[in-house]
Amino acid sequence: MEHFSIATVAEQSADFRRVLWTGEHTQLVIMTIPVGGEIGVEKHDENDQILTFVSGAGEATVSGKKKAVGAGDLVVVPAGTTHNFVNTGPNPLVLTTVYGPPDHAPGAVHATKQEADALEEAGKDEPPS
Repeated sequence: MEHFSIATVAEQSADFRRVLWTGEHTQLVIMTIPVGGEIGVEKHDENDQILTFVSGAGEATVSGKKKAVGAGDLVVVPAGTTHNFVNTGPNPLVLTTVYGPPDHAPGAVHATKQEADALEEAGKDEPPS
């Protein structure tokens, strides 16, 4: 059985992105968006995404619609939908996201957004095939 205490995991990881678990059909990732940071505008053509916010305050933009988000909120991003999540608060914005199917390399850890972007561009953050 895989079990995570998300609050504890969040406290122990300030990484921008950390893959916690990868299955055949889904993947669980925890993200920490620093103060003033953002995920960046993106669109996953092949992946649905469900984001659950653990702590902090932010703004979700999905298909051009904006909504304030915080701890306990959940946002669904269907495949092919343009989206971004921005930290608007004074503390890190921490969230978990479930990708279906997986979107990142199993066990991937990206300390910063810049590192995550560079590894993706270099083809070094590929999901299992």
